[in-house]
Amino acid sequence: MEGKKMRLRALVFDDDEKIRSLLTLILESRGYTVLSFPDPTCFSPFQEAVCPCPPDHVCCDILITDNVMPNMKGLDFISERIRNGCRGIVRNKAVMSGTWSAVDLAYARSLGCRVFEKPFSVGEILGWLDECEKRTDPSRKLVEWPGVSLNYAGAG
Repeated sequence: MEGKKMRLRALVFDDDEKIRSLLTLILESRGYTVLSFPDPTCFSPFQEAVCPCPPDHVCCDILITDNVMPNMKGLDFISERIRNGCRGIVRNKAVMSGTWSAVDLAYARSLGCRVFEKPFSVGEILGWLDECEKRTDPSRKLVEWPGVSLNYAGAG
């Protein structure tokens, strides 16, 4: 339908509930569908070793993850998804941290990640989202996950 804006899907992983909520609010205000969780282990489709998406579908348009989380590092998650054939997360991905080491910074860049330092500027995030939206193919197909909650409802 001409003139209809595509609805983007974002995945947000951060163990800090306030940061996760802020990012969700920013993304939803731009019209995104947002799936947000404390870390990737809380999102059941990623429990599989291989990409759970059908060959012609992607899981999301944008990924924003913290790097230092209790159950899994954001960079390890991204690396694992790339190794396992993910077609969605590999396009537009950002990693945030308040404690970047030189090794992790180099690793993030080698994975093609946009790097944000915490505390981040909302303007920086918005600028990056503008870039991501231009790169997103409007004809891409998003996988549907029946029964998957959009946001983490677990304790604390």
